Amino acid sequence: MKTLHIIVNGRVQGVGFRFHAQMMASANDLTGWVKNREDGSVEIMAQGENKQLEDFLKDLKKGNRYAKVDDMSVKGELQSETFSEFKIVH
Repeated sequence: MKTLHIIVNGRVQGVGFRFHAQMMASANDLTGWVKNREDGSVEIMAQGENKQLEDFLKDLKKGNRYAKVDDMSVKGELQSETFSEFKIVH
């Protein structure tokens, strides 16, 4: 199990991007969370196997019909906590 900390920049707030991320995480059997940040970016913590995480990152980069991803920062995290689901947090 691997954990990624992802910061997504672009037109990603107010366009359903968090819901999109939640659906893509669910489709890839990932757990974790997604939330808006005050600077206009979206922050994601995602846990799963390498292949699922790679597919999730590809799905995120595509965005949805309204979102436009300009940049993504992805870092591997040493995470002692394990998540039971993928949820939108505030």
